[in-house]
Amino acid sequence: MWQMFIKIALLSLLIRCDGASVPGNPTSSVRHFPNDFLWGVGSSSYQIEGGWNADDKGESIWDYLTHKNPEKIADQSNGDISSDSYHQWRRDVQMVRELHVTSYRFSLSWPRIMPGGYMNHVSTAGIKYYSNLIDELLRYNITPMVTIYHWELPQRLQELGGWTNLEIIPVFKDFARLVLEMYGDRVKIWTTINEPWHVCEHGYGVDYMAPSYNFPGIPAYLCGHNLLKAHADVVHMYRDEFQQRQGGRMGITLDTSWPEPRDPDSAEDREASERAMQFYVGWFAHPIFSRHGNYPKVMIERIRNLSKQQGFGARSRLPEFTTEEIHHIRGTSDFFGINSYTSNLVSSNGHNNTGKFPIPSFNHDMGVVESQAGVDWPGSGSVWLKVYPKGMYNLLMWIHREYNGPEIIVTENGVSDRGGLEDYARVDYYNLYLSAVLDAMEDGANVSGYIAWSLMDSYEWKAGYTEKFGLYHVDFSSPNRTRTPKISAVVFANICKTNTLDWSYRPSLDEKQLVAAARLPEESLEESANSAGSLGWSLTLLLGVLLAGQV
Repeated sequence: MWQMFIKIALLSLLIRCDGASVPGNPTSSVRHFPNDFLWGVGSSSYQIEGGWNADDKGESIWDYLTHKNPEKIADQSNGDISSDSYHQWRRDVQMVRELHVTSYRFSLSWPRIMPGGYMNHVSTAGIKYYSNLIDELLRYNITPMVTIYHWELPQRLQELGGWTNLEIIPVFKDFARLVLEMYGDRVKIWTTINEPWHVCEHGYGVDYMAPSYNFPGIPAYLCGHNLLKAHADVVHMYRDEFQQRQGGRMGITLDTSWPEPRDPDSAEDREASERAMQFYVGWFAHPIFSRHGNYPKVMIERIRNLSKQQGFGARSRLPEFTTEEIHHIRGTSDFFGINSYTSNLVSSNGHNNTGKFPIPSFNHDMGVVESQAGVDWPGSGSVWLKVYPKGMYNLLMWIHREYNGPEIIVTENGVSDRGGLEDYARVDYYNLYLSAVLDAMEDGANVSGYIAWSLMDSYEWKAGYTEKFGLYHVDFSSPNRTRTPKISAVVFANICKTNTLDWSYRPSLDEKQLVAAARLPEESLEESANSAGSLGWSLTLLLGVLLAGQV
């Protein structure tokens, strides 16, 4: 089914001259979601809020990284002001309303609420900020979906070792208890932690995300071990003390890019794909969602054996859970949150370390080489993000099979470009990936919701402001960070309002958007044109492959 829709999208781009032509046959291009499907849009605190030192907010690991080492960011920028949602939150809620979504997924800044990470200093201004935001959402019947931790660790806690120090478990529980007491009467959907793999491997294993340890093969596993125990402690606390009277749900959000076997006929490549899923997703999902708990068997055995070969002795670099801890962690999620954007082709690393990975390291332990080299998938504004909607279908079906049909919420999915308002490529991306979600649902996957990433252009971590994921354009040169809906915002609003995918709905810029587009900086217009040209080339090439029946 997904192939039909990607052909429609590609043909529409080839025949479209002004961006607003109708692709395909409207009758065959309309599909429906269930009436109770949860639609949402997402953001995260550091990426949008700004106000980095407003009132008595403390320093976060991202404040520290971007101020001390700006050269690690593509444009040497930071989130000091970003989209300025600390002051523009009412406009943010207005935008969420305009999208006709039923939920807004946002995160809490730990150092904004607890400047030093501990209970001894709680910021009244920080508590009030999120309380006002939650009340404003509820005023318009929008369900807050709150992430307790989305990568904003107080710098003072990082100086103790962050997630590698056991001390993180009780202090995270204290933070969670406070926000449950403050907001739990009004928040009905909670996520403890966003993307643990990124927190641990990209934060500690390599020089990428804050705190950027670049210490492969050891601290990432310590981080993951403590993170899982902290997550479980918070969920048990919620269930024991809050859930019955507050009536909410609490889960966790994991992430991965789908590992497509480079050669689907190769048993070795298929095994590499399965191993990648166990390492990326199973690392955190298996202890929580599997029937018996604990880490995946393949992780335990490979890391133990490699640790011994590398001279670490009988003690594995992957810590061991006690029987009590295994039972304590298993079942601690009311839903399976998953973030995914793209896919990679994978093959086995082999004994000769084809991937040239550090030894030891997560990648060497996993033993999988990932690449997008040689694929004809359409590109985007990010070098790592190529469009392959079947990967979303494959991922959802894998989760469904592996963990006995859990309720799944797609908590992030979206695509980047380099700017502009006429983002028809983003429209096509959403239609394609939502079609893949529907395919999975029709084949039995229990997908209950979809959260688009993201509400607006914002600070994209290591990419700074060079990549745009927003449904709304943000003018970062404007003092009030003026927000303007892109074409994709109008289309996504129609999808959410009607529960319908309609490929024939391709609006043009209205008068307000045209005025805003005319005010865009010249470099933004050039980036938009260049991005569109690159994408068009990729789409044309993929169309040829599709029509030749090779995909």
